[in-house]
Parts: sequence; C-alpha cells; structure tokens
Amino acid sequence: MFVDEVIIDVTAGSGGDGCTSFRREKYVPMGGPDGGNGGNGSNIIFKVDRGLKTLLDLRYHKIIKGERGAHGMGSTKNGKGAKDIYIKVPEGTTITDLDTGLIVADLIHHDDEVIVAYGGRGGRGNKAFATQSNPAPSISEYGEPGEQRKLKVELKLLADVGLVGLPSVGKSTLISNVSACKAKVAAYHFTTLVPNLGVVKTKTNKTFVMADLPGLIKGASLGEGLGDQFLKHIERTKVIAHIIDMGSFEGRNPYDDYQIILKELEQFNPNILKKPQVILANKMDLSEFDKNLSEFKQKVKDIPIFPISSILLDGVDDALEFIADLVEKLESEPIYNEESLESHVLYKFKKEDSYRVYKENDYYVISGEKIEKLLKMTKFNSDDAIIRFSRRLRKLGIDEKLEELGAKAGDKVKILDFEFEYRV
Repeated sequence: MFVDEVIIDVTAGSGGDGCTSFRREKYVPMGGPDGGNGGNGSNIIFKVDRGLKTLLDLRYHKIIKGERGAHGMGSTKNGKGAKDIYIKVPEGTTITDLDTGLIVADLIHHDDEVIVAYGGRGGRGNKAFATQSNPAPSISEYGEPGEQRKLKVELKLLADVGLVGLPSVGKSTLISNVSACKAKVAAYHFTTLVPNLGVVKTKTNKTFVMADLPGLIKGASLGEGLGDQFLKHIERTKVIAHIIDMGSFEGRNPYDDYQIILKELEQFNPNILKKPQVILANKMDLSEFDKNLSEFKQKVKDIPIFPISSILLDGVDDALEFIADLVEKLESEPIYNEESLESHVLYKFKKEDSYRVYKENDYYVISGEKIEKLLKMTKFNSDDAIIRFSRRLRKLGIDEKLEELGAKAGDKVKILDFEFEYRV
C-alpha cells in the first residue's frame, strides 16, 4: 500500500530524576552529599532508508514515545541515558511541525537524519548543588520532560521527470513501455491510483527517473477527483512532461486539456510552472492527430513539442533523448525557502526567557516555557528547594511584574496546575 502522508504525535523521553543522598561510612566524618544525576531521556530521530518507498509503517504507529533516562543513585552514581529512538523514512520525506507550520526537515539523501523531539536532560543530584556556602544541600531535581510535538510527515517522490496529464492520455502506457515499471493500464479513468516510478534508459545509455502521476482533472487543486493528493510529488521534479491526447480519442480539445493542467499546477504551486516543460503529443496513430497537432502548435510556440505514440513507441526515442539532455543540465533545487525552515526561524527569532504574567479571575497566572520547565523539575520537599525556586523567579523579574499588576501578600499565584501564595 502506498502511503505518502501521516500525522503523528511524538514525545521524547524524560530525563531521570536526580538523587538526594549523603555519604554514610564508618570512620568517615562529614561524608557530605553523594546523590548522582539522572540520565538523559531518548531523542526521537528520523533517518532516511533508501529501501523504503512509502510511509506505511508510520500509518500504524501514530504515537511514538521515547524512553526515560535512569534515575541517579547514591555514591555519586549517575543514571544511564536512554537509547535514542530511530524512525526510518524514505528519501524525499518532509517533516512539518503542525503547531508552528514550519518545516522541521526535508530529508532527501540516504542516511540523512534529524532529531524531531529532544529528550529531557537528567535532573541533578544534590552532589551537583554543593557549594562553599552550602556544602550539604538537600536539593535534587526531577528529570526534564521530553519534548512533545505534533508532526505532519509527507513523502514527496524523488524523480527527475514528472508525467502530468488528464486521465487516459497514455502516461501509464508510456512509463510501462520505456522502463521496468509495470503500471496498471486499462480503458477507464483513474486506473492509476498511486504514483509509479521508473528508471528510463535512452539509446545513448543516459538514465533518469520518471514519475507517472495519477490523472488530474479540472478542480484537482481544490480536491476534485484524486484532488491535490499527488500534486505534491511534482514539486521535486526537474522537468514537467505534459502528455496530451492529440488524437482527441474522447472528443476533447487538446489545447483545452493543456490549459486545464496548467491552471491546476499554478493554483497548487506557481513555482512548478517555472520548471522546464516538454509536451509529448500522444496518439499519433489516430486520424485526428495531424489536424489537432497543427492547431496546437499555432497556439503553443514556446515549449518543445514531440509527436509520439506511447503504444507503438514511434517518436519516443527522440523525446527521451531531449529530456535526458535537459535533466543532465539541471541542478536539483530546494523546494522550501529559508523563511519556512524551522532551523532558520528559531535561530533568528527564538527568545529563551519569554514569559507572561497576567490576572485571571482570582489568580495571578505565570506562563512560559522556561518557567514551566523549572517548576516541573523542582522537588518541593525541602526548604532549600523552595528558596532556590523563589530566587530563580525573582531573578527572572517575576516579582516586579506581579507588583506592577497590583499583587499583594497572600494573593494566589498559579503556574500550570500548581498554586502558590505570594509573599513580599
């Protein structure tokens, strides 16, 4: 089964908890703290496997969770980090964060990999908090929560040439006859339900990869017929090859058919029409062919046109040689601009210390990634931990914000589901 789009939830592993422990050994006075750190949680990593051609495996694993790091122990024993989780995907896989709309990664080469969710770091044990002023701290941390994300995973096939055209114009027949691909051929519309890839070899031993894409119809970019389900596969191709029924087998006008396809491609992604295009005027064995071709050439003069018969293979060799030469001259170009890439946007705009303080009903609410993470990692089981948490909030300027909003001693402050009493 060909699956080219899945939506999944990923949760990286949380870090292990740090340990609060004190060395107790005979004849060793004032042994001091010896609690170890927790291990890091597992990352979720997507890696390209050239042997895969579909996202079928992900269709049945829509929730992926990492493993938690081991907890720290006494005697300064640090917990073991969890093994990373690797998810194999085909070449041409694009990963998008649904919350931000940004492209996490576009994986197009064998063994390319990307961390899509980072595991939490292990919490520190009390040994790590020892200082000259506090040589025996009773503080340790919970492990940091693993990153959670909702992702769209799309496969956009890697092909040099994309065959486009209305249903039953001969795309599947052509690719079946010029490559080892055995696409289904039948005398009804939408015989091809999934894209077919074939390696084409010309008479001069040049090769390129051709994709036969399911037939488009008017309104495809808006979801008609097979809709825009397979239009995305055209985005990676270097050359667009239009196959047009120039014999008017079904009574259609070839030029009108051509205009329908151009309009659908433009509405889906205007950049597609910037790619080099070739027209394969098919069905030259039919009686209406010469008349239609002459009229077509009068209206379309800026694109190479090759008369062919996909069944008899007349004229096909010359067309394939021309396409192969064209492919050879073209370099692969990225299909996403920098502004849509997560790595570019976060590098320029991410603010680590951003937070909000506002009043909601009877509560003063504090929200922000860094503050919420600090709360989740704090063990409120000792005075040292509470003092440290309060000091961190004060250092971030939270007390000043609360005062500006009119908070007074005894007012309720809320972070996530935790409630605190404000003290001056």
